[in-house]
Amino acid sequence: MGLFDKFFSLFKKKKDKEPSTDEKEKNKPEEIEEISETISKSEPEPEPEPESEPDPEPEPESEPEPEPELEPEPEPVGFFKNIYSKKKKDTLNKGLKKSNQSFFSKLNKLVIGKTKIDSDVLDNLEEVLISSDVGVNTTLKIIDKIESRVAEEKYSNLSELNILLKAEIASLLIENEEEPSNNNTFSEKPHVIMVVGVNGVGKTTTIGKLANKYKKLGLKVVIGAADTFRAAAIDQLVTWANRVDVPIIKQQMGSDPASVAFDTLNYAKTNDADLVLIDTAGRLHNKINLMNELSKIKRVMNRVIENAPHDVMLVLDGSTGQNAFIQAKEFTNTTEVSSLTITKLDGTAKGGVVIGISDEFKIPVKYIGVGEALEDLQEFNKLEFVDSFFD
Repeated sequence: MGLFDKFFSLFKKKKDKEPSTDEKEKNKPEEIEEISETISKSEPEPEPEPESEPDPEPEPESEPEPEPELEPEPEPVGFFKNIYSKKKKDTLNKGLKKSNQSFFSKLNKLVIGKTKIDSDVLDNLEEVLISSDVGVNTTLKIIDKIESRVAEEKYSNLSELNILLKAEIASLLIENEEEPSNNNTFSEKPHVIMVVGVNGVGKTTTIGKLANKYKKLGLKVVIGAADTFRAAAIDQLVTWANRVDVPIIKQQMGSDPASVAFDTLNYAKTNDADLVLIDTAGRLHNKINLMNELSKIKRVMNRVIENAPHDVMLVLDGSTGQNAFIQAKEFTNTTEVSSLTITKLDGTAKGGVVIGISDEFKIPVKYIGVGEALEDLQEFNKLEFVDSFFD
């Protein structure tokens, strides 16, 4: 069974297992009645005792019976990987609500009056995907694949379009991808992450939330304030370090960022730290000379800890849509970006940008920001994301 067939089957199974609210209310009493009948049929002999009949009959005894059947309902939460709790999945759904509603609002207007998936529907779907910031290249791949499915395998029912779309995007994003590594463990100690990105994308907040996440896992975390061009950047990072109670290494505003990185890594080695998070100045992505400074910081860190930084994480603001594509392109052209974090998805209808960036740049999206709380920086799971986006 290919990836598409596997995902189509999984998403269809999930849909079939999710009755509407009306159906749930309607079916619940029927289930209880059936169970009650079964109980009463299995006990015809105790008739001589009239008082005993009402005792087994009351619903309190039978009500727990349907509950185990509802247990599998959360299965789609961890349907693909056992890392998503119900609370985490609910947060993801809520964070993508604007993107979800915007997408289906556009789609419903364009397919109104249609009964099957035809060329007009596919043209309209292409328009909807592009306007949802999925990106032109990724959209064309998706449309081509769906067109082939419709022609060859007769997926012509419009009611299956959503399942077809989810399965096609999921298979597109997963194919040829290596098994993701566990974000909670590192082969190097200390593991050094250098965080880059333009001003305003949420680098400082991301660093604070990552520090909180890993400290809760029992790791010793150190922050380096190597954005020395803005006093506010150092102050903000100090606030975050105090909030999550981790050490921060800093110098005066205007200091050499490479010097701060050097001091941070030496401190981390001396104090047996597990993880180092290095902030950098908000680079304008078209300033090559500032990009070159990132290379200088990397060279200095490598002298202290071999192969440091082990991860160059580019933070992108998901609410900027296509501008995030441009930033990703410029940064990947000028420095060796190894992972992506896409923030501010909860306040925008442009969540489709995650799909396009993940597909086009072949750089793993490790985290997405779906809210302001400390726990709302989530590890990115492509299947759960697609499921929530198109649910």
